[in-house]
Amino acid sequence: MAWFFIENPIKENFYIITGENAKHIKKSLRMTSGEQITLVDNVGTQYECEIETTVSFDVAVKICKKFPCQNEPTVKVTLYQALPKGEKMDLIVQKAVELGVTEIVPIISARCISRPDPKSLQKKIQRWNKIALQSAQQSRRGIIPKVKDAMTFSQATETLDENNCNIIFYECGGKRTGDILSQNNSTNIHIFIGSEGGFEETEVNQVIARNGIPATLGKRILRCETAPLCAISIIMYLTGNA
Repeated sequence: MAWFFIENPIKENFYIITGENAKHIKKSLRMTSGEQITLVDNVGTQYECEIETTVSFDVAVKICKKFPCQNEPTVKVTLYQALPKGEKMDLIVQKAVELGVTEIVPIISARCISRPDPKSLQKKIQRWNKIALQSAQQSRRGIIPKVKDAMTFSQATETLDENNCNIIFYECGGKRTGDILSQNNSTNIHIFIGSEGGFEETEVNQVIARNGIPATLGKRILRCETAPLCAISIIMYLTGNA
């Protein structure tokens, strides 16, 4: 069934879909009266709908039933991703959203090779948020994970709540993810993943100072675009969200 996000909760028993969503329903999917679609609002309510008319540029639907979307994980994972080279971040955003991440924060760490100027970076963030939307629709998420404005590493560590589960994946070793999660009951999990050059020891110490824990993803060194997907997959599995 086609899956679309809307901005606000629906209070009536009908809804008018406009803009790009309406265009996609009519032109790309070629859907017509009587077909079923799903809408999800910005607070995670799911609406099962039936198309009534596709007149002009809009699509009118009847709300058949509504209920809380059950597709969201029971944990909230924030990915602090050090900026990689090229278009690797596109893949990271797409797959991280599919796997269940709640929020993505691009960070500029000491070993980042990619250091776009503010104007270029803002354009990239806009593109990453569009990718997040498309991925959330494809994977039938209950929310659209947000790609936030980029931060320096120090700024990112300052946002950490010491009561949450804060993990920095470090190529020089650390605890197993399962051991960390078994000792921390927080449902808010913040993970740091490095760029091609990894993290400096001083950066790892900054996370440790905020009650963070260095972790390992095994004996093999993973690429910067593989590591976050591996980490999120492990977390979702261990928390019963896979």
